[in-house]
Amino acid sequence: MNPGLRPGADLTAVPTAAPTAEPTPVPTPTPALSPPLAPPLPKPPLAGAAPALSPELQAFITHLQVEKRLAARTLAMYSEALLRLQASAAADGVVLRAATPLHIRAWVGQLRKRGLAPRSIAIALAAWRGLFRWWGRQGVVLANPVEGIRPPKAAKPLPKALAVDQAMALADHPGAMTDLRVAHRANTPALAARDAAIVELLYGSGLRIAELLGLDTVAHASAAGWVDLPDATAHVLGKGSKRRSVPVGRQALLAVQAWLALRPQLAAAGEMALFVSQRGTRLVPNQLRARLKAQAQRAELPTHVHPHMLRHSFASHLLQSSGDLRAVQELLGHASISTTQVYTKLDFQHLAKVYDAAHPRAKRKPAP
Repeated sequence: MNPGLRPGADLTAVPTAAPTAEPTPVPTPTPALSPPLAPPLPKPPLAGAAPALSPELQAFITHLQVEKRLAARTLAMYSEALLRLQASAAADGVVLRAATPLHIRAWVGQLRKRGLAPRSIAIALAAWRGLFRWWGRQGVVLANPVEGIRPPKAAKPLPKALAVDQAMALADHPGAMTDLRVAHRANTPALAARDAAIVELLYGSGLRIAELLGLDTVAHASAAGWVDLPDATAHVLGKGSKRRSVPVGRQALLAVQAWLALRPQLAAAGEMALFVSQRGTRLVPNQLRARLKAQAQRAELPTHVHPHMLRHSFASHLLQSSGDLRAVQELLGHASISTTQVYTKLDFQHLAKVYDAAHPRAKRKPAP
């Protein structure tokens, strides 16, 4: 045994060397202190990015959509009006909830300077008034600064309607049957039948374009509208999500039946829309306007024809024949009789033309 080891000592232990002096560390140069980094600049908005409503304004739009159930187009117009209100308040450094009637009048004046039409300003004021009224019910504001502020008066042009012979010429025209520009000649009879049914329903039942394009082939739970052929009635979803039923005349029924017989040539599988495009999907407003315009040109009508003109023609011609303003109001789905009364002016214009053309003393010049 090694005399230097005690009994029971660990034989694997390595003897440590005597400690040596640690080397003196070489001082390193201290780097110069740099100034603190500035916070990153906010990224500019992407070009063309649409501004967004603040959360409190978006909450009002959600309220209108969920609780008031306003139409999508109305919600879009109100959103645009609130964006203008938000931008005006931000430009003037005004907290929107603290706006006064003076602010509102100034912002309305700015809209007029930008060339906004009186009707558009009226829609903006309606949206602003509704916002502050909603805030008032919540106790957010004490007064509504928009109350009592009226939009600028605008001239009310009379609705343009076709003459009876022009409307009949459009309805009787063969339409797409003679359209050589149609790409798929095999589908030409189907397109002609579809266009004829559209004209008959627009003119014969006075439907709006959205009501017409919302029609489905059959009634079902989510259908916006449909045509009941046995009952000769069209059930539509009008403005304000109000449903109404309108009669469908004999010529329109025949046109719809002719279109339904050819509809499978165009409609995609499972498509429920009554009127479909060449792609087989639901027809959209721009497609309908283009088709109607082209058909009116082929019928050699002297004026530009749009879908709402046929609705005006329906109301004007019906009023000329019946004189029943209240019935015309019900058929058109107008909430107020004052909206329908505009057609009485068209009726008077028609009577005045008849008088000027037929009465023997109408054209007599006054004595000098």
